[in-house]
Amino acid sequence: MTKLLRVNLTNLTAVFSDTPENYAGLGGRGLTSLVVSQEVKATCTPLGPHNKLVFAPGLLGGTNCANANRISVGCKSPLTGGIKEANSGGQAGGYLAKMGIHAIILEGQAPEGKWYQLEVDQESAKLVPATVAGLNNYDAVAKLVEQYGPKNAYVTIGRAGELKLSAASIAFTDRELRPTRHAGRGGVGAVMGSKGLKAIIINPGDAKGVPLKDKEAFSEAAKRFAKALSTHPVTSQGLTLYGTAVLVNILHEAGGLPTFNFSQGRFDGHEDVSGETLNRLTTERGGEGQVSHGCMTGCIMRCSGIFPDKNGKFMGKWPEYETLWAFGPNSGINDIEMIVRYDKICDDVGVDTIDVGAALAVLMEAGVLKFGDAEGALKLMEEISQGTALGRVLGSGANLAGRVYGVRRVPQVKGQSLPAYDPRAVKGQGVTYATTPMGADHTAGYAVTANILSVGGTVDPLSPDGQIELSRNLQIATAAVDTCGLCLFVAFAVLDIPDALVAIVDMLNARHGLTLTLDDVPKVGKLVLDTEIGFNQRAGITSAQDRLPDFFLDEPFPPHNKVFDISDEALDSTLKW
Repeated sequence: MTKLLRVNLTNLTAVFSDTPENYAGLGGRGLTSLVVSQEVKATCTPLGPHNKLVFAPGLLGGTNCANANRISVGCKSPLTGGIKEANSGGQAGGYLAKMGIHAIILEGQAPEGKWYQLEVDQESAKLVPATVAGLNNYDAVAKLVEQYGPKNAYVTIGRAGELKLSAASIAFTDRELRPTRHAGRGGVGAVMGSKGLKAIIINPGDAKGVPLKDKEAFSEAAKRFAKALSTHPVTSQGLTLYGTAVLVNILHEAGGLPTFNFSQGRFDGHEDVSGETLNRLTTERGGEGQVSHGCMTGCIMRCSGIFPDKNGKFMGKWPEYETLWAFGPNSGINDIEMIVRYDKICDDVGVDTIDVGAALAVLMEAGVLKFGDAEGALKLMEEISQGTALGRVLGSGANLAGRVYGVRRVPQVKGQSLPAYDPRAVKGQGVTYATTPMGADHTAGYAVTANILSVGGTVDPLSPDGQIELSRNLQIATAAVDTCGLCLFVAFAVLDIPDALVAIVDMLNARHGLTLTLDDVPKVGKLVLDTEIGFNQRAGITSAQDRLPDFFLDEPFPPHNKVFDISDEALDSTLKW
C-alpha cells in the first residue's frame, strides 16, 4: 500500500496516511494536477496559505524501467495564475517511489521569517528549524550533506525561492549530490518559499524497490523498452553525445532559432554555443568533465554532461538547449563559458533559465544592456541573489520585465516565457505554447519532433496545415508520459518504434496488476488535461488567454518571413475531444 505524506507548515505536523482510493490510480503529473484540482481553491492567492505544493513520483518510478525516475511538482502558479506541473530529474523521484511514498503534500504556511526543513525516511517525517536559511543551493546542499550524510536526496530552494520571485525553481540533487536538476517553470520555488520550507531531506535507507505484481512480465517489458531507447538514433546517439544542445545548429539551419529577443531566426554565432562545441571542449579539457552523464539513476540516454573549465575542474553542468538559446542567441551572446556561468548561477540562486534568460533579452531590448553584453549580463544575474530591485525584476521573468520597462515584444503566454522555438517557424510548437494549460511550455506538446526532426512523421513547420492535430496528440501523449514519471525524451523512440509504447503499457500492467490496453493511454492523457483545464477555468483563465502575443501575428520572421497564421477558432479546437 502506498502512502501520502501531508506536511502542514502552519501547525508543524507531518503525517503519513494510506493513499485514498481517488488518488491511487495516478502518479506524477496526473496525481499532482488531481490533488491541486481537488484540494486547492482555484481563486486562492498562489503565495498564500491556501495553495498547496505537491511532489509525486510517477507510476513507474522506483522500478528498473529506464528513465522512469522523474518527479512532478504541482501547485497553483504565481507566474501564470493557473495550474502548474514542473518536473525534474535527480534522485528524489526514485527514492520516494522506493519508499512507498505516493506524494508529499505541503499545506499551510509558516510565520514570515521562519524557515524549516523536512526530514523524511521510510517510517517517519518531521519538520525541524532550517539550518541552511539564507544560503543558495550549492552551499545549502553542502551543509546538509555535512549534517545528514551523502546517502540522501536533497531538495532545496535558493535565495530566489526565499524572496518568492515568480521565476523561482526547486533544486533536486543529482547522483553526485549537486543541485543541478530543477523543477524550473511556473514559480514552484516561490510557492515552496511562501510555505517557509527551505529544504527536504529524503533518506531512502534500505528501501529495495517497489513491489511488482508480475516480476517476469515486468522484466521482459523493461528489456524491450530499454532496447528501443538504445537503438533509436536520437536517444542513443544525438542526445547522448551532444545533449539537448544538439538542437542549436538544427534550429539555426531551420530558421527557427529566436535571436535578439525573437526578432530573427538565425544567429551568426550559433556554432560557438552548440552541442558540438560542448562536446569538443569537454573532451579536450578532460579532468572532471564528462560527456554522456545521467542525471538520475536508471537513465540510459545520458543527455546531461559535466562542463570543465580550462584547468579541467568542474565549472557547471552542460546547459540545456533552452538555456544556451536564452542566454546565447536570444541575448546576442556567443561565449559558451559565460553561458555555463549564467546556468550555474541559475542553479545556485534557484531560478528558471528560460524565464530569466527571456527577461534578460527583454531588458536588452529596453536598453538596460546592449545585446551581446556578456559581462553586463553577468552583473545583472548576480543581482538576483542580492535582491536588488533590478535583480527581482530579472528573477521574476520576461512578462514582468516587459511591463516594468514598457516593451512590446514580450514572448509570453499566460505570463510564462516562450522557450527556444519561434512559433512562426515551428508552428506546431506555437499551437502548444498558446493552448497548453501550463502557459508557454515546449515540453507540454513537443511538436519539434515532426516539425523539425521528422520523428513520428513530418509536418511542414511553416504551414498551418496539420499543426492542431500534431499539438493535440502530443499534449495528450505527454500528459500520460509525465504521469508515468518517464523522461520526455523517451517520446522519440515511442513515436518511431511501435513496441516502445506497447512495452510501457505492459510495464504498467505488470507493476500495478492492471489490464490497460494501448487505447487507455490517450484516455489517461485526456483525463489529466481535462483536470488542468477545469482548474484554469475556475481560476478565470479562458480561451482568451490561449493566444500568442500579437507581434507573432504581425511581424514577419526572417529568414522565412512568415507570421503565425493559425486562427483563433482553430486554436480553440486543440484540446476539444
